[in-house]
Amino acid sequence: MGMCPRQVMVALLLLIAACGLAQEQIPPADSVAPPARVDPKRIDLKPDASGAVSPEQVRAFLRQAEVNDLENNKRLRDYTYIQRDEEHKLDGHGQVKKVESNTSEILQIYGEQVERRIEKDDKPLPEPEAKKEEEKIQKVIDKRKNESEEARRKRLEKEEKAREEARKFVLEVADAFDFRLAGSEVVDGFDTWVLDAEPRPGYQPKYRASKMLTKFRGRVWIDKREAQLVKLDIVAIDTLSFGLIVARIHKGTRVVLEQTKINDEVWLPKHVAVHVDVRVALFKNINEDVDVTYRDYKKFRTDTKITLVGEESRE
Repeated sequence: MGMCPRQVMVALLLLIAACGLAQEQIPPADSVAPPARVDPKRIDLKPDASGAVSPEQVRAFLRQAEVNDLENNKRLRDYTYIQRDEEHKLDGHGQVKKVESNTSEILQIYGEQVERRIEKDDKPLPEPEAKKEEEKIQKVIDKRKNESEEARRKRLEKEEKAREEARKFVLEVADAFDFRLAGSEVVDGFDTWVLDAEPRPGYQPKYRASKMLTKFRGRVWIDKREAQLVKLDIVAIDTLSFGLIVARIHKGTRVVLEQTKINDEVWLPKHVAVHVDVRVALFKNINEDVDVTYRDYKKFRTDTKITLVGEESRE
């Protein structure tokens, strides 16, 4: 089976997770306790005379980032929000030939993140399409409501396995890149460390997924006080292949991620911009700019109930 455009996008955005700073979309298993939180004030980057930051410091930073990430993901389950995706499809000369947008409401149902599309090109969905979205939500509710203990156990085991693989991936970043402290910068009111990352010569990936790290360089802005990601800018410096002929991400593909602090308790995405230059199999080229915005984060009470029509009601 070939890789669809959405799967290619997901594979590309895995690099964000590699920095240990973007939200995991896997609900934390109830039986797995998060690691103890480290006092972020203890983290202080100390570059050498050339401005380089040691791998040991980076590993400590990534461990703190992972702890923060788990906490952010846990708190994300208490929020609904609106996500708007805008795609600018480009021609062979880089000119925009078509613009499309989809707006969705992101819900949390039985600990599972579920997307309900509510607008197409900034207009409400036609009644038949809106009805299909409501039916999709109801299927998720029914599935989780009637889930057996055995099915739940298997699902949680699968999630924990994926979580462990992600942790391994995160901790290898310090070995894959040479980090250099570029300075300090205030971004959206947050005082940040600015770190440049270049692929480390001679790096040998320990895991299959880690091979992609050699194909990117980037810059990250990290909040000094809390060791949280404020901004990430990465670019492909070489062609990245998935399988023999399944998909190729070309040099110049770029991802910019921006996060912000919500309700003085959790750091969540506010904007992602992606320039995609991808060839899928032997037939389809994808050349487009994707702009994703996140807004209207709303914390809901534990007694919130999602009804069939999708409106929130409180018992």
